[in-house]
Amino acid sequence: MLTRRAAAWAAVSGLVGTCLLGISFAINTGPPAGASGAQLTAFGQQHHDAILWGSWLQAVGPVLITVFALAIVVLAGTTTRLAGWMTLFGAATLMTVSLIEITGYIGTLYTSPATMPETSLALIHSVQHLWFIVAAPALWLPLGLVILGSAVLPRILGSLALALAAGYALAGVVTLPDLTVPAAVQISAGVVPALWWLAAAGTLLARTREAPSTTAGLPSGTAAAGHGTAGGL
Repeated sequence: MLTRRAAAWAAVSGLVGTCLLGISFAINTGPPAGASGAQLTAFGQQHHDAILWGSWLQAVGPVLITVFALAIVVLAGTTTRLAGWMTLFGAATLMTVSLIEITGYIGTLYTSPATMPETSLALIHSVQHLWFIVAAPALWLPLGLVILGSAVLPRILGSLALALAAGYALAGVVTLPDLTVPAAVQISAGVVPALWWLAAAGTLLARTREAPSTTAGLPSGTAAAGHGTAGGL
């Protein structure tokens, strides 16, 4: 069971994590497309600090977002249900894929062996496909079901989460023949979910302020945290 204060902090975690992730993408833009090995090495030397700080932010941000996502599961009372467990699985999978991608970013800074920057960039491009194929859908689908089966957040957010899961999965199939996921797809996959996390975390934070001190920020008329109304999965 979460107290109202814990639920509020979880919402703040979601807000901060989303902002950190957005900053990471802003300062670590990546090398130009089609860059040669020498150009990659020069790019890494020129943007050394930005790449490292961007990697740090991209590692920490998703952790804070995961805290918020799992708090939704607890508030919805689905910790012992399939949708709740699959949300945990999805968060773990997404974190794993994200950390592998970050490893690739840091790897581009190594100049020995000489092929290390190119190899690391290839790793980044490869693992980005996994983000669309399995990591993102594995989180968004069960999370959407958790929200739709409870009153913790507006149902529209649950429906949008399912739409995001479908969009990611479709993009994973469509972009599979491309060795590099198109930039437009990557940008869309970053901006749209960020808006969702901000809306969801902001909504939960507002509800925790309105809820009686004996609840965990759930809307009026719903069960206490840990005993939500979620049904089905």
